[in-house]
Amino acid sequence: MELKARKDMGPRFTWDFTAMFASDEAWEAEIAALNTETDGIDRIKGTLGSSAKALKSGILAVQAIAERLERAYIYAMLHKSADGGEPKYQAMDGKAMNIYVKFSMACAFIEPEILAIPEEKLNTYMASSDMDVIRFYVSHICRMRAHTKDESTERLLAQMGDLAQTPQDAYEMLTNVDLELPLIKDEDGKEQRLTQGNFGVFRESRDRAVREAAFTAMFGSYKKFNNTFAATYSGSIKQDVFMSRVRGFENSRAAALYSHNVPASVYDSLIAAVRENQPAVRDYIELRKKALGLDKIDMYDLYTPMVKDVEYPVTFEEAKVLVKEALKPLGEDYQKLLDRAYAEHWMDVYENKGKRSGAFSCGVYGVHPYVLLNYTDTLDDAFTMAHELGHAMHSYLSDTTQEYINHDYAIMAAEVASITNEMLLLRYLLKTETQKDKRAYILNHFLESVRTTMVRQTLFAEFEFKAHELYEKDEPLTAEALNKLYFELECAYYDGAEIPELMSYEWSYIPHFYTAYYVYQYATGLASAVAISSRIIDEGRVDGYLKFLTLGGSDYPIDELKVAGVDLTQPTAVASAMQRFEETIKELSALLDN
Repeated sequence: MELKARKDMGPRFTWDFTAMFASDEAWEAEIAALNTETDGIDRIKGTLGSSAKALKSGILAVQAIAERLERAYIYAMLHKSADGGEPKYQAMDGKAMNIYVKFSMACAFIEPEILAIPEEKLNTYMASSDMDVIRFYVSHICRMRAHTKDESTERLLAQMGDLAQTPQDAYEMLTNVDLELPLIKDEDGKEQRLTQGNFGVFRESRDRAVREAAFTAMFGSYKKFNNTFAATYSGSIKQDVFMSRVRGFENSRAAALYSHNVPASVYDSLIAAVRENQPAVRDYIELRKKALGLDKIDMYDLYTPMVKDVEYPVTFEEAKVLVKEALKPLGEDYQKLLDRAYAEHWMDVYENKGKRSGAFSCGVYGVHPYVLLNYTDTLDDAFTMAHELGHAMHSYLSDTTQEYINHDYAIMAAEVASITNEMLLLRYLLKTETQKDKRAYILNHFLESVRTTMVRQTLFAEFEFKAHELYEKDEPLTAEALNKLYFELECAYYDGAEIPELMSYEWSYIPHFYTAYYVYQYATGLASAVAISSRIIDEGRVDGYLKFLTLGGSDYPIDELKVAGVDLTQPTAVASAMQRFEETIKELSALLDN
């Protein structure tokens, strides 16, 4: 079945953009106004050091423009995400990006000007409680003192913002719009067009031939563009390394982690902990062999449920009820927010032609979050919905508690809220499901969550660190080099499974690599979420977590997570999650034997 065009999708299951702008014409008017107001930012230049009042008013005036500009940019981005093939939305997205770059250039003086204020004088300004709203913002800038350049250099770097988007833009246009995947036969022998959205369904098929066909078609298609993907990704890596060198960091990873005050030891210990637990992954692969009745496990056998003859379809309407029930431990106010999300079209539900693949949540300050899904009526989709609503509620609670300047939480904190929702859904299903086969299916889902979020994302984290390292050591970033690196890691992380040559190209299928050093936070997020969900369900301790959801970007993520009861500077959380993985392997194995 061919995908519907965007215009043919029912409004009941698509976003309502009017909460942001009444029409595209209203958006155009706002863009024009923002263009003018951005020109006026120059009047603030040279005033920030004159008094505490001038410092505060100047920063907040710029932030007020930033808030409106962010809303305008998101409006265009969401339209493009819903229908990337529509030239109008491509143009709107480009126009919004252009003014974002102009705004960044206009603001280039702010950090150098704050840093030029003598430290004693700045401390005197900041001594008053009246400055609390900008306190973390200013302290963060001061922390970045050694890595902030003079105004002319900061302006030049800001001008590169649009250019820096080119690798990711090219990748997204190729994968979401231009790349037509082949037809494959489904379980009934009927030809179906493989898409980014239904690939996940086919790889879970109980028919091994369908799984293999989906993997071969997907990664065979990416293989055809191997050199192109190597060029786009290497462009992204070069940008990361260039910026880290300009700002005087040891390497690109140090630059990425420094901005949120995350020690490199957190990244390294994650990789070490997962590597140390490879015996558990081998046990998992052996369990899959037994459960599926196979002599060997290929990579395309890792996604299909290990429990035979269990169908677990979940429609979107059923998922709405299921997710709400599972999240009851978070309290009545959280339940009311879920009702709003359902009633006010916060979610864009089904796949259409030109729609961005995967799922995401995007907060809009002063409005409400917007969630993109590509729902296909499976239990996994219900978990994805719970995941993205975790992001959405985190955004809403932070946005309505914090001033705009402090509303935006770091990625490390973000993934905790989303995966905690998944863990609460998992615990609810295990509590309420009495059928042996379905319970086994749910246990299998948890194992897959750990494998795909803890093990797989850590593999990704090690890949992107080593890929950046290649360039930093003046090694060429060829398709061959990237393929070889990825294949070696696949063999190390999935010892015991059959790794076909075609898996060498999977790295080019991962869009998150275009946001450097992002993926490791899925793994730390899962470890944190396992710990937090246990505190909520087993101990009834929810207040610290709900407080965490309101903190936004008012502190660094490592410190915010301590409010929720998790200390990622210690190995406890990661080790506990891997221990739960091992225990669940044993529990499922025993259940399948009975």
